[in-house]
Amino acid sequence: MSDSTQSRESLAQPAVMTASIQDLAARARALVVPGERRILGLTGAPGAGKSTVAAALLDALGTDAVIVGMDGFHLSNQELSRLGRADRKGASDTFDSFGFAALLERLRTASETVYAPVFNRGLEESIGSAVAVDPSIPLIITEGNYLLSDEPGWARAGRAIDQIWYIDVDLDERRRRLVLRHESFGRSVAAAEDWVENVDLKNGAAIEAAKGRADLIVELTED
Repeated sequence: MSDSTQSRESLAQPAVMTASIQDLAARARALVVPGERRILGLTGAPGAGKSTVAAALLDALGTDAVIVGMDGFHLSNQELSRLGRADRKGASDTFDSFGFAALLERLRTASETVYAPVFNRGLEESIGSAVAVDPSIPLIITEGNYLLSDEPGWARAGRAIDQIWYIDVDLDERRRRLVLRHESFGRSVAAAEDWVENVDLKNGAAIEAAKGRADLIVELTED
């Protein structure tokens, strides 16, 4: 367990920061130490823009960072159907949380190239061994909904992360983004709105309730 993770568990209230992507890139850059491996986690409710922020940080940091997302540990559609969970894909028990934790633990100390999975939204399936993580890369950026969850697998994953930043976005804006996202992947407006209200926002309420465990709560501004 890192020192920052120990302090996170004892914090009464996390710091709240109004920041631009440029501000966050500067903070992420400060985590880069040649010869060391650190992990930065980005979390927030569905529609908060975690993937967008992660991509922007990667663009700013270049070869000093790589993204290893939590979504690569989605259970397959076949397994979700077998378990009777396909109608709420994205809930905390529709991922291999212990597998995600094990990968983060391996990444902290790996002296070899590690291959991580990625989630393909077009296929709605994970693809294994899709992201090569060279041992020389000092910063791993991971993003996902449940990095602050206290459920056993997710809590283990959280202990492997040096800092976790919660991206805080207004509910109405998240709802708007989510409906557009589901429409872009082929759902009708009605089906998209139904999924957002009955799956995404319900998951989001639980995720938002855990934001007090974050190292930093970020309210994004325009650059």
